[in-house]
Amino acid sequence: MNLTAVGEVEEESPPAASAEIQLPAEIDWEMLDKWRFFVLGAALFSGVSFVLYPAVVLKTRLQCSSQPLSCRHAAMAILHHDGPRGFYRGFATSLTGTIPARALYMTALEVTKSAVGAAASRLGVAEPAAAAAASAAAGLSAAMASQIVWTPIDVISQRLMVQGSQNPSPTKYLGGIDAFWKILRSDGLRGLYRGFGMSILTYAPSNAVWWASYSVSQRIIWGGIGYYLCRRGDCDSSPEEGGTAGLRPDYKMVAVVQGVSAAMAGGASCLVTMPLDTIKTRMQVMDDDSSGGRSSNKRSSAITIGRTMRNLLKEGGWGACYRGLGPRWASMSMSATTMITTYEFLKRLSAKNQDSTSV
Repeated sequence: MNLTAVGEVEEESPPAASAEIQLPAEIDWEMLDKWRFFVLGAALFSGVSFVLYPAVVLKTRLQCSSQPLSCRHAAMAILHHDGPRGFYRGFATSLTGTIPARALYMTALEVTKSAVGAAASRLGVAEPAAAAAASAAAGLSAAMASQIVWTPIDVISQRLMVQGSQNPSPTKYLGGIDAFWKILRSDGLRGLYRGFGMSILTYAPSNAVWWASYSVSQRIIWGGIGYYLCRRGDCDSSPEEGGTAGLRPDYKMVAVVQGVSAAMAGGASCLVTMPLDTIKTRMQVMDDDSSGGRSSNKRSSAITIGRTMRNLLKEGGWGACYRGLGPRWASMSMSATTMITTYEFLKRLSAKNQDSTSV
């Protein structure tokens, strides 16, 4: 199975019949209109965030609950006490941080992927391995860059998410700006970056694994599609060229394969990183019971990874670390699918040479 981008020079094929997938050409960082890329990206990803936000709220509520709850009961509690607006608590704050965080993420992702991919090719690394390594390095650097913005936004938005009948904190916030100043006055800048280390520990490896898995998953799926179609005789063959069977998928097929690959990678990443995410969320949201409801720097420093983990295990064993797994799995899978299809669509919309990449 050979994967070839349209417009690239094809390597010599073996004489035996094989399926050659001719994918649309990859659009790298240098080919993008940066202004269009960031403006369209802000609009598209804001829409995606709006659709997926209720699942994030539900996941956060479940993670911060001291008692095990079902998704249904947690959702009904939010509707009963807060109405539909309860599923969008903190959304304005989250959206405010989405634009700069996404800009950092996409920039780091594309620059790193182009640089590492080119370096691996110069070193003679095989194309599949080079693509996986470039994707992993890009995901790692993108996650680390975006957390500079995302961690304070997470702290504030998650505090707003859990306010209500089961608010674990005695402090009441009137909105994102009010929460920002109250956290800053009580805990200083350190309070806004609470859980930053856990965020890096959670998202950096997760993104590296996700992007590498996404690259590998695409190749596996395309291999299966090519083999199946050629067995059925649905791909063009050229006996005079050594019996090579060719398949040139359209953009709809490409989008479907990208979406399925993203969902597979997102689900696996969610399962691996769920305990880390639960600990991170608890650290960012919940106050230390020993403080008696008073905020202090001492309290902030007392909330450690080990203490949070011990409290979780005391509450419900290892199962407590997986509270909210269902909503997070759904959120990450849907987010991964919509994100990657939106992202690839965005890159084609933002390409400088529209004629060569138009659908």
